[in-house]
Amino acid sequence: MSVAKILIVGASVGGVRTAQALRADGFAGRIVLVDAECELPYDKPPLSKGLLLGMTDSEKIRLLTEETASELDLELRLGVEVVGLDAEAKQVTLAGGVAETYDGLVIATGVAASWGPWGGLQGQGVHVVRTLAGAAELRTELAAGGPVVVIGSGFIGAEVAASARALDLETHLIDLVSTPMSRSFDPEVGEFFARLHADRGVITHFGVGVDEVSGARGDLTLRLTDGSALKAAVVVVGIGARPATDWLDGSGLRLEDGVVCDEHLRAVGVDDVYAVGDVCRWTDAGTGELVRAEHWTNAVDQALCVARNIMRPEEPTSYRAVEYVWTDQYDWKIQIVGRHETAVVRQILGDPNSGRFVVLYGGEGGVLTGAAVANWPKALVTTRKAMAAGRLLAEVVDKLDGGAAPEAARVGVRA
Repeated sequence: MSVAKILIVGASVGGVRTAQALRADGFAGRIVLVDAECELPYDKPPLSKGLLLGMTDSEKIRLLTEETASELDLELRLGVEVVGLDAEAKQVTLAGGVAETYDGLVIATGVAASWGPWGGLQGQGVHVVRTLAGAAELRTELAAGGPVVVIGSGFIGAEVAASARALDLETHLIDLVSTPMSRSFDPEVGEFFARLHADRGVITHFGVGVDEVSGARGDLTLRLTDGSALKAAVVVVGIGARPATDWLDGSGLRLEDGVVCDEHLRAVGVDDVYAVGDVCRWTDAGTGELVRAEHWTNAVDQALCVARNIMRPEEPTSYRAVEYVWTDQYDWKIQIVGRHETAVVRQILGDPNSGRFVVLYGGEGGVLTGAAVANWPKALVTTRKAMAAGRLLAEVVDKLDGGAAPEAARVGVRA
């Protein structure tokens, strides 16, 4: 296709990095970046950590400044909501009915946080952490004191709980699951992190749900499914998110838990529309499965792939990823490579009690399928290289065994 204008919807890290990669690859046409927020683009991982703790501020987490946007010759349309797409006419509709045409479209709208049944209490002491404005409002309320109750123990919920404790606030963490971050760890490993939060003073309520939240800012009451009640000054909801695709309804794109794309990250059935980041559900070139990953590194890597494929559509590159995600909680850095769901063998090296260890996951044939690393940089580098090369779990053990704990700390075949 002849490309004179690229329209990127969503000033997420995926959207911004796509624009930067296009320029780095020599694209000389127009690049228009549209986003519903009025803010200059910013990085989101610090929202639940450094920003809440006052260790950084909004200006330090910018992905673009006015100056860098000008240097890249990007046309920013901030504070502008996109409400529709006509893929056949190659145009999107902006709020107010204005049309914006394109030669190539990149969808980078990410995900929208779920409020669960408590959205009616937005602005009354109940928060989600997904935007800079939301995080800033939460930080102000945390400064007024606790107790703080976090509903949901995924990465964001666990990080907010750790930040609240670092601010010396009474903190409760509630989840129906038995251990925190259960999507990323098997239950046995999740117990390590449940103990981490308990040891740091978080009052955990696992295996328990929330029936009702009532009251107002500073005086909230939570009724739990076990019949108990909690008082809170602040409630944070961290129960997940859904792809931000409402504006694509009726567009003709295939929408199933995101924008369904081929292995080249191109929307299925359309030649000039791509998706990157949390909103992209792409076809894995190796397995043929549809995959969607809410990972910062995934968005960055996909941006490079999309830019390359826009520039060289006649020789498209398949997107291949080794999943990688990290979280900072207290003084721990926890990094996850690959996946654990299909593992049949699990082995632990290092000592979980000391906070420096790696959990290795192996599939059929002993191939390394994933790893969870806590505070051990060498183990991270070794496992990422091994995953990319398709190495055996035993080979990784040989490389790291000098840092292994006594035999009693190892775990063998999973039930």
